[in-house]
Amino acid sequence: MNKQRFFEKYAIDIEFDLVKIRQAVRKISKEMQFDIVAQTKLLTAVSELARNVFDYVGKGEVIVEEVGDSLKTGLKITVIDNGSGIPDIDRAMSGGFSTSKGLGKGLSGTKKLMDEFSIQSEVGKGTEVVIVKWVA
Repeated sequence: MNKQRFFEKYAIDIEFDLVKIRQAVRKISKEMQFDIVAQTKLLTAVSELARNVFDYVGKGEVIVEEVGDSLKTGLKITVIDNGSGIPDIDRAMSGGFSTSKGLGKGLSGTKKLMDEFSIQSEVGKGTEVVIVKWVA
């Protein structure tokens, strides 16, 4: 049976919220004894996803949860916005696709950094990305 050990919500309203979210994930991942490489991957992923929300939607939230069972423990991060949604998720995930002047590696790069990745988006309603990294 899965056990949830903690659950924290962070609002994305102003740019400084991105700093607070990164600091929280850094602290939590260190306390959970992720190695430095895994901590860096988590920080990179949450930074990318939260920055996307701030840049493209302006507001959203990040939910950070410790998850696991008797065999493993991990960090699950859910990033939610109520923006316009992503009309073509496959294209957005292909790498090299960008609606801005970026490299278009954000979502696909984030997926490569995590052990689990899922994305749901509905045009006109928003997007939810869930990432999980397990403690090695």
